[in-house]
Amino acid sequence: MFSIPGLKVVSLTDAAAARIREIMAQSANDDAGAPALGLRVGVKKGGCAGMEYTFEVAREARKGDEVVTEKGATVVVDGKAVLFLLGTELDFRTDRFSSTFVFNNPNQVSACGCGESVEIKPRAESAVAAQ
Repeated sequence: MFSIPGLKVVSLTDAAAARIREIMAQSANDDAGAPALGLRVGVKKGGCAGMEYTFEVAREARKGDEVVTEKGATVVVDGKAVLFLLGTELDFRTDRFSSTFVFNNPNQVSACGCGESVEIKPRAESAVAAQ
């Protein structure tokens, strides 16, 4: 388990926790076989800003993953994404035309105009740049 004293990999707002619990309840009724462990979040290369956030239902924790359980909801942070998401607050917002998870990520340095991709510096790079 990766940790820095006083800093969680990911924390959840009440709205995000409620939505994750809903997703897990829905996935319990699908035909995937194994029960859902939680919502897997990660990052991948893509988009005009360089990286995109990813989501999928996690059936198991893989080597290197960080499992965060908070407010009755479980998030599995992909092991390759931990340094990119360290200190992130995951929120869920609904407005008139959409509902979406929102990453309040202190490691994010910019985002594209459409909001589909972001530039993120890993926590180790961010800490060095701040010195």
